[in-house]
Parts: sequence; structure tokens; C-alpha cells
Amino acid sequence: MTRVTSNVQGSRGAVPAPAETDRAQVVLAPRRRFGVLAPGGRPRFRAPRFHRTDSGLLAAVLSAVAFGTSGSFAKALLDTGWSSGAIVLLRVGGAALLLIVPALLAARGRWGLVRRESGLIALYGLVAVAGCQVAYFNAVQHLSVGVALLLEYSGTVLVVFWMWLQTRRAPRRLTWAGILVALLGLSLVLDVTGQSRPDGGGVMWGLLAAVGLAVFFVSAGNSDSGLPPVVFAAFGMSVGAVALAVLGLVRVLPMRSGTTDVVVAAHRLPWWGAIGELAVIAAAAAYLLGTFATRRLGSTVASFVGLSEVLFAIVFAWLLLGELPRPVQLVGGVLIVLGVVAVRARELRDPPR
Repeated sequence: MTRVTSNVQGSRGAVPAPAETDRAQVVLAPRRRFGVLAPGGRPRFRAPRFHRTDSGLLAAVLSAVAFGTSGSFAKALLDTGWSSGAIVLLRVGGAALLLIVPALLAARGRWGLVRRESGLIALYGLVAVAGCQVAYFNAVQHLSVGVALLLEYSGTVLVVFWMWLQTRRAPRRLTWAGILVALLGLSLVLDVTGQSRPDGGGVMWGLLAAVGLAVFFVSAGNSDSGLPPVVFAAFGMSVGAVALAVLGLVRVLPMRSGTTDVVVAAHRLPWWGAIGELAVIAAAAAYLLGTFATRRLGSTVASFVGLSEVLFAIVFAWLLLGELPRPVQLVGGVLIVLGVVAVRARELRDPPR
């Protein structure tokens, strides 16, 4: 191979420059961008990394599945005479007890952060956990379950407006389209088209539940706190459990329980088995995964993926209670998925919020 000498003089004399680049360098240079070279010059490719948004989306779907189981097991307990207040208290309190030890271990060396974020933790526990549950069950006393759920899940729209105010960036057209399609699908899934004029008091409670749901996604999505999700979820649920217990003691929230077996999927289950499912899966796992997912995806996307909880709840009601969904509800489920995809596609084009 011919070489020429450069005219540029360095500290060690003339610097030789190749007149022609080595063919092997031409072939192998592009491969270095995609992996490393194995002995002998063969490219060794690294396995693709699991992107943080992928893990967040998976956690959000699993959280929706876990939350979706609560309705079937809670209804089985309600049919045996339990009050909603007692079910929620044991659900949230049991989850807090389950997570408190790993939360205390994760909080070591971070107690300054816990004190600094105590207001946000209290907001999460009082409004997103206790307040949302109390408001929802009060709405159910005046409205059908379908209308009450639709009002509560309108909180996803409140999240969009909150992020609009916080970031000063108006939602794009695709986001608005996703909102409308998802809410239309939700109304079909809940089958509220034949509902008579709702009670004003029930609507008020339903909208308060929507505020609680929006606070959950916004507060859980605050990744600037530096608190691990398990710390935030466990301490927040502890605050919520204490608030529910106080409401029960002052007789604002009725507390009735029993020891009768419940019937799930045509099988008898001890009452403590249903409570255990609600505490471990429908609360501890659901809230922990939901908090993790919201920090990965952002409040807007996580809140709309959370809409799929209604679809999962219908599937579980079908499998566990024999409540078959109607064709219109299946169409609504498809629309919910399309709405989530639209919002997700828009958020992927924008910087994280």
C-alpha cells in the first residue's frame, strides 16, 4: 500500500498520512456503532435494552389488571353484608402493612426527603386514596355504578388540563382525539346510554372522586421528589388508612363486616381470602405498580392507560361472577384501546412532562 508524507510538522517530525484507507477499517467502522468487536474482527451485538417507557407501559397495564380485580371480590363481600367502608379500610390498611417494611428499608438515608415531601405524601393518602374511595362510594349511593365510574374516570381529562396549566403547552389535536375516543369507549363499556337524569348530589360526589383520581396520577407522577415508589405508595396508603379509620370511628363511614364465606367463580372462598386479594393484589401491587408506571410514563399517558382498568374489571366480572359483557361493551373496550394509543402516540413525540 502506498503512503505519502504530510507537510504538517508536529513535535515529533513529519506525520505520515495514509493515501488510502484500509478496507477492513471501512467495513468495520460502521459496525462499531451497533456493538463491539469480538476477537477476529467479527461484530458482537449487544442485546437491545428495555426502554424505560416500555417498562412503564407494562407496569401501567399490570396495575390496571390488579385494580380491575377489586370490583369482583368487593362485590362478593358486599353480597354477604360487608359495608364498603370496612372493605376499603382493610384493603388499604392491609396493603400499607404489607409495604411498610420494604418502605422503611428503602427510606434509610432518605428521611430528609420524606420530611420534605410529607405534604405530597399526605395529599396522595388523603385525597388520592381515602378521599377518592369515600367520594366514589357516596356517589354509588345516589347513582348507578356505571355513571359513578364514568364520573370518576373523567379525572383523566382533569390530568390533561392540569398538565396544560403546569407546562403552558396546550394538548395537541391527537391528544384531544384520544380523550374523546377513550371517553366515548368508556361510556359504551359502562353502558350508561339508558340512564335517567342523575341525582345532583351523586354527580357532586362523582366529580370529587374524579379529582381524587387526578390527584393520584399527578402526585404519583412527581419524579422530582427522589422518593422510591414503594416509599411513596406505602406512606401514602398509611395516611389514607388512618384517615379511613378516623372516618369510621366518627361514624361518617359505616363499618360492617362478617365471617361468611364468599362465592367467587362458583367456588366458596373464606372472607379473609377475598380481603387478602384486595389488600395484596388490588391495593399493594396495584398502587405500587401504578406509582412506578406514572413516573415512567408521565401523568397524562399513565392516566389514560389506567382507563383500561374498566375493561379488565368487566372481564374479571365475567370470569368470576358470571356477568357477561354485551357487544356494545366490547366495542367500547376497543375504543378505549384506540384512545390510549392516540394519546400515547402524541406523548412519544413530545418531551416528557
